[in-house]
Amino acid sequence: MVKKILIERAGDYRMLRLVEEEDPAPNQGEVRIAVRAIGVNYADCLVRMGVYSSAKHYVGWPITPGFEVAGVVDAVGEGVDAWQVGDEVIGVTRFGGYASRLVVSQEQVFRKPKRLSFEEAAALPAVMMTAWYGLFGLGAPRKGQRMLVHSGAGGVGSSLVQLGKIAGCEVIAVVGAPHKIEVARKLGADDVISYQTQELWPTLEHRYPDGFHLIFDANGADSLRKSYQHLAAPGRLILYGFHTMLPRQGGRPQWWRLLWTFLRTPRFQPLEMTQLNRSVLALNLSYLFEEKDLMREGMMQILGWLEEEKLVAPPIQSFPLEEAAKAHQALESAQTVGKLVLVP
Repeated sequence: MVKKILIERAGDYRMLRLVEEEDPAPNQGEVRIAVRAIGVNYADCLVRMGVYSSAKHYVGWPITPGFEVAGVVDAVGEGVDAWQVGDEVIGVTRFGGYASRLVVSQEQVFRKPKRLSFEEAAALPAVMMTAWYGLFGLGAPRKGQRMLVHSGAGGVGSSLVQLGKIAGCEVIAVVGAPHKIEVARKLGADDVISYQTQELWPTLEHRYPDGFHLIFDANGADSLRKSYQHLAAPGRLILYGFHTMLPRQGGRPQWWRLLWTFLRTPRFQPLEMTQLNRSVLALNLSYLFEEKDLMREGMMQILGWLEEEKLVAPPIQSFPLEEAAKAHQALESAQTVGKLVLVP
């Protein structure tokens, strides 16, 4: 029997219910993975709250969240020749990952690097692919450019710091709590600023008066306007989330806060952008699954850098699958470092 987390309707942590069902069987071209670890992402919390648009578009209710797993192949369907039972793999999926067994297309399976644990491997695809596409797919970095990364010790942020250094950029990381400063430094950040101990924007203006060629921001209205104003010419602001719109406790959205934050979200003027040579770009990885060649290119490049030890897996904090609610609560607190994983 497969154990999985099922959400029947939007709500707080109580909506994460552990259920048992018959084991899924792989069809032609599919692989079944006995899951050893599952990556937890902030998007999973948004799915639970009922505000993640691609979850509504592709699945609806009920839904099992989860984009990434690591485990061992335990069954293959007809026409699968690249994988055998016993192979240690990473699997990516558009929802459904919070499960002890998972069936995915063979195109969504990648060989797990031997030097990584299952927990480390499960923590990689969503954050590193978001960072990879944001930087190389949208950002077009050039050696020597200045790059500002908000939430530089988080999952995507820590990946951006490392990839930025691979691209030859000067990387400045912004973190919240002071204990995250050393985390970002160890990942390669040239400078780290904690907004809890320093005034962020005056400090950036003093140290980097010419602005930044690349700024990565997932905060939302609280920082987007200032991020845009601190772009160099040319400069690109890349958005991949709106985290400050959502709660840090309680587990459910406050609709008045969502509305107020939406009204405060800046609207960028194309004429001004043209005159200043500034661009605003955005991404949501869950809408890119059909871009199979692009996704495979990114994953293969990431796995290659991991094998070469140019990239390291983020720090890991593990929870049992049945404690998914505790993992969500921890992630929403904004106090975690690196990545959280569930272990079936």
